[in-house]
Amino acid sequence: MIHSVRHRGWAAAASASPLPEPAEAALGITVTDRAVLRDGVPVVPVSGEVHFSRLPRERWAERVRQMRANGITLASAYVLWLHHSPERGVAHFDGNRDVGAFIDACAAAGLEVVLRIGPWAHGEARNGGFPDWVQAADVEHRSDDPGYLELVAEWFGQLAENLDGRVRPGGPVVAIQLENELYDRPEHLVTLKRMARDAGMSAPLWTATAWGGAQLPPGEVMPLFGGYGDGFWADPADDWDSSFRAHYFPSHTWDDPGVGADVRATQGFDAAVATAPASDPLGGFPPATCELGSGMATAYHRRPVLSGRDVAALAQGKIGNGSAWQGYYMFVGGRNPGPGMQETQATGYPNDMTEWSYDFHAPIGQSGDLHESAALLRAQHAFLAAFGDRLGEMTSSLPALQATGLDDTRTPRWALRSNGSEGFCVITHHQPHRPPHEPVQDVLDVQLQVELDGETLLLPSMPVDIPAGTIARWPVGLRFGDARLRWATASALTVLPDGTLVLTADAGIPVEVAVGDLAPVIVTPGALEIGGLSLLVLADAGDAWVLGDELWQCDGQLLWDGTTVEARDAVYLRRFDPATRAWVSAPAIGPEPARPVGIRRMRDAAEVPADHGFGGARAPRPDRRGLRRPGSRLRPGSPRRRRRCRARHRLGRRHRAAAGGRQDGR
Repeated sequence: MIHSVRHRGWAAAASASPLPEPAEAALGITVTDRAVLRDGVPVVPVSGEVHFSRLPRERWAERVRQMRANGITLASAYVLWLHHSPERGVAHFDGNRDVGAFIDACAAAGLEVVLRIGPWAHGEARNGGFPDWVQAADVEHRSDDPGYLELVAEWFGQLAENLDGRVRPGGPVVAIQLENELYDRPEHLVTLKRMARDAGMSAPLWTATAWGGAQLPPGEVMPLFGGYGDGFWADPADDWDSSFRAHYFPSHTWDDPGVGADVRATQGFDAAVATAPASDPLGGFPPATCELGSGMATAYHRRPVLSGRDVAALAQGKIGNGSAWQGYYMFVGGRNPGPGMQETQATGYPNDMTEWSYDFHAPIGQSGDLHESAALLRAQHAFLAAFGDRLGEMTSSLPALQATGLDDTRTPRWALRSNGSEGFCVITHHQPHRPPHEPVQDVLDVQLQVELDGETLLLPSMPVDIPAGTIARWPVGLRFGDARLRWATASALTVLPDGTLVLTADAGIPVEVAVGDLAPVIVTPGALEIGGLSLLVLADAGDAWVLGDELWQCDGQLLWDGTTVEARDAVYLRRFDPATRAWVSAPAIGPEPARPVGIRRMRDAAEVPADHGFGGARAPRPDRRGLRRPGSRLRPGSPRRRRRCRARHRLGRRHRAAAGGRQDGR
């Protein structure tokens, strides 16, 4: 079957966005309603959330080099007031709380910074990041109440003193986020911006979260959006909510009413705010994100786990939809710096979060290990770095045949990014498998018809099957010097300095290439020349690392600061040499020698409590689709009880004894 899409151009000429303001312009950063630009050239920033106060200070340099090797260009970080100020008049910036030193570590690795200064942050922190003494203050929080502003002014002054001039136009901090998930107080965002400037903090860009129908002050902040494939904030018996599911379909809707919905009511915001979209949610800025769910936190009542492909499909879908800025939450996991610093129902918030771990199933986990999402996202980031200048001028066009609804698992999910003469078919045919919802199905006998301004392309030459789980970026009409790639059925990865286009094969789909007026040919992985076009085709991108202008292969992981490449847990490390068009093995700079680790007993072993410490409205109960409260007994004689008893009997006496001989089904 032929699936068609027609390029739709821009409705009007590009217009400059209100930011940066002239006094804060720096580093060649400008913004239009289409793209972010550096020195007049479109780029696609890639920001990844990392919380310095949730990481040991001695790991900062390692983590930011891991981030850069995985294609992150901006480190985004909350400054959680709670972590710094135990009482009024006291603010600690020592150890892993030294935000100024963290910014220095980012700069040393070649990363710029988005600083999210709050004062309210959320981030699954107690009181949303307010210290207890702020939470208890007799003021109207998150408003222009003079009493509250007095507290904020003191905090901003303390923060600015630690930053010591680092947060100025021209420095490593290129954006400041004000507040978080503030829905109906645009005047308060203006006040916070003025107060931050008065304290000595400013940057080319000011941002605010825009989801939930947030009312933002026009021209004062750049709206940033988000999206998650699943979330801990849903109730235990809830279905896979439509707000999660919608992110796996091509769309030009950027708002997400689901993010933050659980906290809105507890913070006193009218739920109707989320259902009253702004007349122009972008406000003259390009579509941009700061919280694409690159994992998910764990609450006691709901514990979703997203696969690497779940994460990568959500992120790439936004590229196809027209994203001008990819921002992830979290990209690096962490650990709370002390006990009791997590969100809990006891402190008036809707969720009981884990006390210590904030791993978030992030691409880089709290211990520094890479999760399966890292390689899939890394390939997307290499693509954005190589083609961001072209993508910034490309619209997003949706295909003629689209899904009939959220339950449609058979219609291919894809979009076209194009400027009318060249572009990319962004295929993102995947969604998480959340029973009773079906996974997406293979789409059989597919050809894509792409209508550009002056021609219509049909690819591939013969129909192919698009397997479920396909995450692909097929180029159409790309020019490289005098050569033109009409199309290819392999994902664009990067372009090497000598003009070599690097493609990666997509599982189950033959790599077919059409160059100039030549007939299409099916190729195998390797370096080749077709019609004056230099190509390098990789079997897959799982071990590919694009570090600046260089292409590496490593089966472990790499760390990079712009100069030094460090390999870890690797059997092989090799670099592609464009001069010889061959892979060259390289010596690896390994980690520091292992150091002895001390072990001490924290507490004696004890019986598991009957309840794991959570309850209230969100505790699973038998009346919720058969779920039971953890720690409760199964009903005697129930089918589930009988099945469990039979399973225990099959284990044998020795295994039952090892398990403590428990017969109560717990």
